[in-house]
Amino acid sequence: MIKIKATVQNDAGIHCRPTAVIIKTIGDYAGTIDVSCESGSANPRSMLGLMSLGLAKGTVVEITVDGPDEQAWSVKMKELFEFHFDFPPA
Repeated sequence: MIKIKATVQNDAGIHCRPTAVIIKTIGDYAGTIDVSCESGSANPRSMLGLMSLGLAKGTVVEITVDGPDEQAWSVKMKELFEFHFDFPPA
């Protein structure tokens, strides 16, 4: 099990579209992933669960990855939460 922290960098936070990208990215991962912050914790495979955390810009999240390729997946999850999403693309 690996725990890593990330700070949300997207100006609009993690809203519907970034959440959809996160869900799509981890869809085939065989292990478990959990995201927690001051407002609670959620399975990032759940659109409502992840959005219910209210992840605004600057929110620090702790990501727990347990399963195959934990190191690579923890880095990938950190990158997703710290990515500057641009919807629609410029």
